[in-house]
Amino acid sequence: MSTPAPVTTCSVTSCAYNNGGCSAFAITVAGSAAQPNCTTFVALDARGGLPSPNGRVGACQRLECAHNDDLMCTAEGIAVGGDTASCMSFTVR
Repeated sequence: MSTPAPVTTCSVTSCAYNNGGCSAFAITVAGSAAQPNCTTFVALDARGGLPSPNGRVGACQRLECAHNDDLMCTAEGIAVGGDTASCMSFTVR
């Protein structure tokens, strides 16, 4: 099994897991085909997660994504951004 894809960039500053980058242990990419997003996103007045920004994609539920192999993200890394924590690396097969 390959190493889960890293979250290389997260510009969603309102997310409690964004502490200079994604500090969640693992995120899930889900949403709709029109708007795949990080469903681990949570807007709180606190910061949490790992002590450093080393988040990874734990699961990808977007079957139509070119990087999805058995619900795992095979991209070299992903970017999360926008108002809805969109997966900016999503690519349709």
